Amino acid sequence: MVTVPGVREVLDGSAMVRWGQLCLLGLERHREEINALNVFPVADADTGTNLLATMRAAVTAAEDALAAAGSCGGTDPDSVDSAAGTDGDTGITDGARHDGSGGDAATRRDVSSGVGDVSGHDVRSDSRQGRPTGADAGGVLAAMARAGTAGARGNSGIILSQVLRGLAEAVRSGPLTAQNLRAALRRAAVLVRGALSNPVEGTMLSVLEAAAERAADCPDTDLAEVARAAADGACKALGDTPSQLGVLRAAGVVDAGARGLLVVLDALVAVSAGQAPVRQEYRSSGVSESTVRPTTSDDVPESSAQQEHRPGMVADKSGSPVRHEHSVTGDPTVPQYEVMYLLSGTTVSRIDELREHLALLGDSVVVVGDGGDGWSAHVHCADAGAAVEAGLVAGALSRIRIEGLTVNPLAAQGSTDRGILAVAAGAGAARLFEDSGATVLDGEVTAEALLAAIRRMPQREVLVLPNGALAAHELVAVGMAARSGAGAVPREVLMLPSGSMVQGLAALAVHDGGRIAVDDAFAMSEAAAGTRWGALRVAPERALTIVGTCDRGDGLGLVGNDVVVIDPDPHAAACTLLDRMLGLGGELVTLLLGADASDELGRDLAEHITATFPGVEVVAYLGGQSVDLVQIGVE
Repeated sequence: MVTVPGVREVLDGSAMVRWGQLCLLGLERHREEINALNVFPVADADTGTNLLATMRAAVTAAEDALAAAGSCGGTDPDSVDSAAGTDGDTGITDGARHDGSGGDAATRRDVSSGVGDVSGHDVRSDSRQGRPTGADAGGVLAAMARAGTAGARGNSGIILSQVLRGLAEAVRSGPLTAQNLRAALRRAAVLVRGALSNPVEGTMLSVLEAAAERAADCPDTDLAEVARAAADGACKALGDTPSQLGVLRAAGVVDAGARGLLVVLDALVAVSAGQAPVRQEYRSSGVSESTVRPTTSDDVPESSAQQEHRPGMVADKSGSPVRHEHSVTGDPTVPQYEVMYLLSGTTVSRIDELREHLALLGDSVVVVGDGGDGWSAHVHCADAGAAVEAGLVAGALSRIRIEGLTVNPLAAQGSTDRGILAVAAGAGAARLFEDSGATVLDGEVTAEALLAAIRRMPQREVLVLPNGALAAHELVAVGMAARSGAGAVPREVLMLPSGSMVQGLAALAVHDGGRIAVDDAFAMSEAAAGTRWGALRVAPERALTIVGTCDRGDGLGLVGNDVVVIDPDPHAAACTLLDRMLGLGGELVTLLLGADASDELGRDLAEHITATFPGVEVVAYLGGQSVDLVQIGVE
């Protein structure tokens, strides 16, 4: 991405509180989406609710820690809404403290002007209205880790608590930086894998590990870019979860907990970079909205007299009853209870023994620490009493929670089996397509190579984004051969009319696996066709074009495949080309910078657009393609 003026180099304690508030806002808005994706390990449609409850406990502790440090007198809803890309109509206090969910406002903003809400507030300001900013991020994160572990709900909540612990252990003192963010994600991944009795790929674990790997591989030294790399890596891994876990593929969904983790990482991008990434909505076509009833019994305390007459209800040490009822029934052979409790006064060796004991009783075993003396245990099992007894042997228990578990049989029904194959040139462009969930074919592309790539796709339905790599008649022939069933399996193959990578990216942005293939292909084709595209190239030799003769080294501006601008100065050619393309209108310009583009080119073109065409949004990526200095898309 082109560098955005004012991006945070480090995040202090105040910024970490704002990050937590943004996490709450995002988890609230995506709660129903995440709940609907929940089919593993138990299809009880509560992952989004559990993540929200866990983060709420952590944020409450963070706000208290910040207030105790005398660093802030309150929260700043304007800055939170601004970073989240909202219209500012929901204050963070109401939004963070209640269970209501609002609509999702996915917006793309101008990279050259930063991010502010309609009132002019800027999330990147470290100090507003005289508020001090010297809070220690390490102290705030430590408070979040302790409270997140103590208040964790469900399997996903416990794993989220370890993400917080990883951050706390990597930062310790001082601010969050690019370097300790890399260390934090690595540490969190190690903690989660070590806490699971049976690590499973295609879950929060594998997505967290992918985020850590992408952050470690990011060559940039800016915190915002490392955070963005981690979030984009998580997004790519999230799209891969159905291919890693059969139950997800059968239900046609991505992993619910991993979707929540992406919300958390995107919030970190919003705080550090000033804008949140735009993500697709992940839908489940395997769960009917009418089959899952949200649980509210945990939110309304009952008297002890009422509790005595309610079977199946267990109280924690505070006397508050804890019970969940689910609206559907499941196979009686699956684990019947979710058991959770906190432990103290124990040792690492006794915790290891507890983890092994719980694994013998059931599955989904997670036992994690808060970095101090506190531990949290989670298991799905048929004998809740035995699980509690195992904890009593390990240490002192508190906050015992036992919830009835049943499986939603409709959650595992099959759905669409569709993949996207995109042709891309350049490592950066390939990563963009991969991060959006596509399988990428790069290198030299021939009809034979494309056909082979289609036949390697595991999905029955394949949408192909050729991105100008082959002529139309070749694509028709490849499509016919792929549909003939000569490969491993017969499949439905649809070639989409993307003549360039920028058109392909526009098409991929509207992909929706919840639609039938024909409708999905139509929407994507419409998005590609609605994107005018052009390119800046350097003439390799003297040649005759439709607008005159060019000399070797001249800048050539193309609209589609036709040269429309020749200028001895490639930079001037690019500006002229942009003026002509935007002269026909446009709201968003995408710049895909080639391998030979200078560091200043993207910034200069973005500045030219904002100065000449106020109100037009600009987004620039490093594509790394070899032929075009810049590919330009105008929507």
